[in-house]
Amino acid sequence: MTARIIDGFLTDAPFLDEPRLARVLLALNGDGEETRVVGGAVRNALMGEPVHEVDLATTALPEVTIARAKAAGFKPIPTGIEHGTITILVDGAPFEATTLREDVETHGRHATVRFGRDFRMDALRRDFTINQMSVDAHGRLHDYSDGLADVAARRVRFIGDAATRIAEDYLRILRFFRFHAAYGQSEMDAHALHASIAARGFLDGLSRERVRAELLKLLAARRARDVVEAMTHAGILGPVLGGAPNPDRLARLKSIEAEYDLAPDPVLRLAALAVQTREDAERLRERLRLSNAEQSRLAKAANALAPLHCRDEPPNAARLCRLLYVHGRQPLLDALALSHAESRAATEDSGWRAGFAFVRDHAELKLPFAGADLIAKGFARGPAIGATLAQLEAAWMEADFTSDAAALEKMLERVTKAAR
Repeated sequence: MTARIIDGFLTDAPFLDEPRLARVLLALNGDGEETRVVGGAVRNALMGEPVHEVDLATTALPEVTIARAKAAGFKPIPTGIEHGTITILVDGAPFEATTLREDVETHGRHATVRFGRDFRMDALRRDFTINQMSVDAHGRLHDYSDGLADVAARRVRFIGDAATRIAEDYLRILRFFRFHAAYGQSEMDAHALHASIAARGFLDGLSRERVRAELLKLLAARRARDVVEAMTHAGILGPVLGGAPNPDRLARLKSIEAEYDLAPDPVLRLAALAVQTREDAERLRERLRLSNAEQSRLAKAANALAPLHCRDEPPNAARLCRLLYVHGRQPLLDALALSHAESRAATEDSGWRAGFAFVRDHAELKLPFAGADLIAKGFARGPAIGATLAQLEAAWMEADFTSDAAALEKMLERVTKAAR
């Protein structure tokens, strides 16, 4: 459902009917203080997008917010008290309440701010027109920079001068592309694009963790492929990744995700965009400060992808079983999707889809022999057991991972006899 504005009031916005929100606003308002819903909840409601969280802006200082929340029986958590942010838990639902702020000094990374009491000034220090709107406790919409018009056009535009907004925090370059990928419908705003290109060199000075967060959010967005191509042509994405991106493989992967019924996966999309070898995964770990889990997934996918490059059809079932056993299920699923994306086969190719389904649904492959089996055959504990198990593993793989009990017993007898 898309919210509407009638006589200046926001209507048909389900989050406004949330009783816990009403209780928070009642607790924080009054005695000269005012609190409003701001930012993403308002923007998404007006665009008909899901509202996942409701953030608040308040004239109350952090200590006043904490005191009022406690008095109302809520649990306040000082999650960002140095920035004026208190998370208020109401029956398990979190609401972030941030004291209004004014910029004292900006220097391209994080602004130096002081607390304020002016909603308009707080709104105009934000990044985009679609992000500066607020709704008060009565449902009245406050729009200080033509946000409604840009929402209607699904246009991402900086508040005021784009170059000035970017110079306040250079991460806004990536945020511009990310928000356009998520919400934009028309062509990119020319002023924002030109200002982003002019300031792209300053991205190197940003925290790599902040860059990583923005890039992964961008890759999960609806228009990720188009925006990635634009960033590549603008000379922005290559330096961020430390190597040449591959927008075409990302575009193919997006179609394959739909064909395989996969949810958008930003880590897999990052692999499509920038990983061909394990060395690429190592480079991205450093460039983007990837988590251990993210880097491990990229590296394992690259290892599994190595024997699958330059294929126009998937391996047969026996080869897939071998790859599944060697690399594991998730790395091979990632590698199959990437290999299909770089192939010349159609994205709806039934062979690739069947290969993916085969690996996804195949039972776990586990070596049917253990050290105890060898001890029972008279082997002493020591290196000979490990070496013989390796020989059994090779024989089992050669037999296409047979599960036949008689065949396995013969295999055990043959290998252990030869090993003595």
